[in-house]
Amino acid sequence: MKMIEEKKKTFQIISPLWDFMREWGRIIRVPIEYVDLLRFTHAVALYDKRGEDTLWSTVGYDAMARKEIHSGLLQIYANLRSEGDRSAMEHLVVDRIDLCMYGNSQPFRVRIINTLNENFDYFYVKNADASRIYGLELEHLLSPNRIGYFVSGNTLIEDHIYGIPGDIFIKKYMNETLNEVRLAKEFVKFNERSFIRLLGDMHSANFVVDITMDFEENMYRIRSIDFDQQSYEARKQVYLPQYYKENNPIIDMAMKHLTWESVRQYQREERALIHKRVKSSAYRLKKLINIMERDMIAPEANVTILKKELAEHYQDASFLEQNSMGGLVKASLKMLDHMR
Repeated sequence: MKMIEEKKKTFQIISPLWDFMREWGRIIRVPIEYVDLLRFTHAVALYDKRGEDTLWSTVGYDAMARKEIHSGLLQIYANLRSEGDRSAMEHLVVDRIDLCMYGNSQPFRVRIINTLNENFDYFYVKNADASRIYGLELEHLLSPNRIGYFVSGNTLIEDHIYGIPGDIFIKKYMNETLNEVRLAKEFVKFNERSFIRLLGDMHSANFVVDITMDFEENMYRIRSIDFDQQSYEARKQVYLPQYYKENNPIIDMAMKHLTWESVRQYQREERALIHKRVKSSAYRLKKLINIMERDMIAPEANVTILKKELAEHYQDASFLEQNSMGGLVKASLKMLDHMR
């Protein structure tokens, strides 16, 4: 079965969601927006250190546009890092602007470099999309990760999420010395997080593996980096990373090392952690879900199919009462009360 049937459309941001973002400091005015970056005059394919095509293209601008765009992008970076204060950023320059033409949202990636020590950082400029904003907020509230983003008009600015891209990790690091049990455990927990909050399309190109050195063994965390498919598709398998063939090497590792009892234990652990986050962010999360319930961010037919599949999966008829993807996320989170 093909997991993603068609390209997801972009959804406009409704007024209550604007109010929510304003309340939580997610709205800001910026001098350069997404449409301004489309004024590039040329694009060159970007290759990595091994000479392989990254599927990104580095874009360039004429002299007048470049000066304006670079200045605006530095101001955006200052907003991300220091609440707009550029006084400590005089040595920063825009080193490169890349465009991903194959992606659903065709994002721009901006590389900022410090001319004193060659240290660099990234951020992304995208078209604002309501379902992506819901995805970012749910990640911020329900996962162990904090997410930096803000919106200006039709432009979404996202902080860079560090880690080894999952497809590269599988291709080039799986044969390295790994703590396979810890990686397998983390994949189970990542699978559970994705399913509970209905984040879809988590194949290896859409997550990163963050490795932390511990005093005895490495720790692993798998982090989503693409939130386009938040609560959109009709089939429940789309929301379970275990069903993507791209993830098979990690799945095979988990099957090799984990018993069904240990899988169930890790699932319960993750549900308990999410339940704690739900309680600790109850006010903000309730407001977000209430808005999401009233927002049609998926075709009605997708909601109808998914609520039947979730009702069957959980053996709970409350899913059948929902009429929106936001309602299905709300019902899924309620299951945490008696599934730990």
